[in-house]
Amino acid sequence: MSRMLVTGAAGFIGSHLVDRMLDEGVEVVGVDNFDSFYAPRIKRRNLERARSHPGFRLVELDLCDFDAATRLVLETRPAAIVHLAARAGVRPSIEHPLRYTEVNVSATTTLLDAARRLDPMPRFVFASSSSVYGDRPDAPFREDDRVDHPISPYAATKKACELIAHTFHHLYGLPVTGLRFFTAYGPRNRPDLAIAKFANLIEQGRPIPMFGDGTTRRDYTYVGDIVDGVVRAAERCKGYHIYNLGHSEPIELREMIAVLGRALGKEPVIDRQPEQPGDVRQTFADISRARGELGYDPSTPFEVGLDRFVSWFRSR
Repeated sequence: MSRMLVTGAAGFIGSHLVDRMLDEGVEVVGVDNFDSFYAPRIKRRNLERARSHPGFRLVELDLCDFDAATRLVLETRPAAIVHLAARAGVRPSIEHPLRYTEVNVSATTTLLDAARRLDPMPRFVFASSSSVYGDRPDAPFREDDRVDHPISPYAATKKACELIAHTFHHLYGLPVTGLRFFTAYGPRNRPDLAIAKFANLIEQGRPIPMFGDGTTRRDYTYVGDIVDGVVRAAERCKGYHIYNLGHSEPIELREMIAVLGRALGKEPVIDRQPEQPGDVRQTFADISRARGELGYDPSTPFEVGLDRFVSWFRSR
């Protein structure tokens, strides 16, 4: 793989992927618009290592500038596109559904349309989400489960991206792989995600808002394991495939808080709150397809991953 185009390159998962590919000798063109969803200075810090590497080029571009995004793909002619850029978050999508549709669906369509114009066509890997499975009691979640009942605009946009990606594969033979990420965590964790938010509150001795009774479960997946799955998907991308990238060991919210408190060496203070609209009771990945077809094998125990997160958190 000679050149990879990574969108959302300054983000949590994107910056780890950029570092991994540069270490493997791949030329990387990173795209990010440094959106204000969270502080742009945090994202720029994520790329400090990459920006000193001769194989990295950063392009500051809003993918909603569809003409500019198309020109970039056609000019750089990447062997692979890994599209991680998105408007993230379930709860904010309920407040801003139109913005989520524009950024997540329209920008993805633009990149797909640009990719199919190249000869040879690049491998196209894009980030979907475990949220497409909706709120369901049966688990674990399998890629061939029906996902027709999203419960947030964010989830609906991710399902829409899977559908439009399949259309481009069907019409043009574009090799496409969609990856349903399950609650990534680790160093560079987005500040709006629960582990990072809770760590800040615990450090300050402030109460943690725990929505519901604490029995909701998430399939927390260490970012290094996620990135390994992304790399494997990009190397093997052909046809049209969807894969779960999770750890397949869901953890209850109250247990996550307790483990995080132990890692920080402090006792969390709990502020019980009602359940929130758009939240699901559980996420739980069946990873047998990814394991069998990609060789994906997440190996980082939750306690180990949290210790690594805390070391990074306190080193900033």
